[in-house]
Amino acid sequence: MSIIQTVTPVSHDLGGFTVRRAVPSPQCRMVGPFVFIDQFGPARLDVGDGMDVRPHPHINLATVTWLLGGDHAGAIEHRDSLGTFSTIRPGTVNLMTAGRGIVHSERSPQDERQKGAGLYGMQTWLALPERHEEIDPAFEAVSDLPLIEDSCVKARVIMGTLWGRKAPVTTYAETINAEIVLAGGGSIPIDAEVDERAVMLVGGAATIDGQPLGLYELTLLKPGAAMTLASDSGGTVMLMGGEAFATKRHVWWNFVSSDRERINQAKLDWREGRFPKVPGDEEEYIPLPEKPKTVSYP
Repeated sequence: MSIIQTVTPVSHDLGGFTVRRAVPSPQCRMVGPFVFIDQFGPARLDVGDGMDVRPHPHINLATVTWLLGGDHAGAIEHRDSLGTFSTIRPGTVNLMTAGRGIVHSERSPQDERQKGAGLYGMQTWLALPERHEEIDPAFEAVSDLPLIEDSCVKARVIMGTLWGRKAPVTTYAETINAEIVLAGGGSIPIDAEVDERAVMLVGGAATIDGQPLGLYELTLLKPGAAMTLASDSGGTVMLMGGEAFATKRHVWWNFVSSDRERINQAKLDWREGRFPKVPGDEEEYIPLPEKPKTVSYP
């Protein structure tokens, strides 16, 4: 069997669009360095509405934002405490390295709100190896990503090396990440070199070695096994994975760390206002929650 486990995400209805969280879950804590996997949309919000994720902090991780294309393709304005302003659009990966600490916000641009904002994509977090957890925060937006293409497949390498092509995006641990768009009759081999791999069908229909993938389910693949992703009628699949971490990661709200006390310090620092502000988005923020949970939405 190519599939060792499937994880059905927990869905959150945010009043116009749905966010589906597959990791962390009781069935799966990490896939390679991926310690958090959210899929959102596809959705088209009402005219005048948009996504507004107020400023909030992160430590000891890197966030990866990837927007999918199609009829619901949208855009997100990213601002952070480094002074970065970046408009995320399909085809560009935003990698924000929190390291010792960063604050950011994500909002729909005004032109998107005027027509009804589109939302369709992936928000994932990568745990940083212990030696990199407290590095300086950083941000990069990369559009020049490798494309593997034939008449029935378009595979975009977002991070890492796949199918002999390497994405020019910083990785701190061995990481693979790709968007695979299959036309009817399309197929592509899934590389077997990394420790852990998973796929998520985010549109249409597809199979892995003939086994159907459930829409929005995270499908964990057998380590070391070469296999083929295919579609009879067309589908879009995200591939994620990389090296397995030997040490556990603690996750509380927007904080990830190998050290639970480091998370407690971050909680105190946010409550006491010791994190930096986000230039251009200084009036609002997400308060520290009373009860432990993972990530906040508006």
